Parts: sequence; C-alpha cells; structure tokens
Amino acid sequence: MEPITVEIVIARPRDEVFEYLADVANHAEFNDHFMVDWRLTREDSYGYGAGARFKLKMPFNRFPWGDTTVIEFDRPRKLAEAGRGGKYNRIRSLGVYELEPGAGRTTRVSFTLLTEPKTLSDRLMDSFGARGWTKRKLAKSMRRLRDILEEDRARGARPTIAGGPRKPATGSPFAR
Repeated sequence: MEPITVEIVIARPRDEVFEYLADVANHAEFNDHFMVDWRLTREDSYGYGAGARFKLKMPFNRFPWGDTTVIEFDRPRKLAEAGRGGKYNRIRSLGVYELEPGAGRTTRVSFTLLTEPKTLSDRLMDSFGARGWTKRKLAKSMRRLRDILEEDRARGARPTIAGGPRKPATGSPFAR
C-alpha cells in the first residue's frame, strides 16, 4: 500500500532526538494512545535488534497484536524498524524515522510507515478507513514526541520485558 508519512519539528538537537528514539522502550511513551500492553522482546531495548510487541487499539480489529524490531541504526540520521501484525502476523510493516537538522538547534523528524497486506481481506481493511485512522494516530504520536522532548510532559510508562516479572494478583500467596 501507499506509505504514510508524518513530520514534525522538535526544538532539540538531532543527537538528543536520535538517542531517545534509539531506545525502543521510549516508543511506548508517545504511542500509548493507540498502542498498548507493550512488552520488550529482549533485555537491551537500545539499538540494532531491539524490539517490542504491542496491541493496537483499532476499531473492528480482531487481531490486534503486532511487533517491531530495529533493523537499521544509522546514528544520528535514520532508524528503521521492521514488524508484523494482523492475523497470523501476515501483514509486514516497515517504519522509518529520518532526522534532519533544522535551523538553530531544531530537528525535523519524519516517520514513514509502509505496510504490506497479504490477502484481499487485509487490503480491504486498509481501504475501509484503517489508513486514515493510522495517519491520525501517527500525527498525534509525533506531537506527543515533541511534547516529551521539549517540555518533558505527557510521558507514558516504560514497558517491561515479555514474560518478565509482574506484580502478583491481589490475594496471591506471593503478594507483598
């Protein structure tokens, strides 16, 4: 399908923005309005090979789980993530963050998402509003990223490692 691109200018140096984006655990902070239940796929959440699994809060989506892994790490210009989602993880995705220095100490951040629906039903879902919904959510993500980096506000929670320690249920003999 056609790629979706969103852009924003952040009043922070490019190196600082890149370092924040290079840690996949930080992505939950600015995407948690539509991507929830984040779990890291490995202990080290920074750099090449770091990844996460999450659940999309998308209307009429029966198969909400997706994942992403950093596949390109070109400091301080580019960060690319490959992922899969949908039924049987058959929809491939590629997300690319490109960072360009702006005037003064600003950075222009561009995020492009490309999905590859495998079946006719996947393509139909994309054509019946999923594309517009995704673009709106990604634009909000970029605004939240700017708020976090410029003003240190609107921060979300950092995810844990998949299968990692969880707080025991109330009433459990292991509860503290």
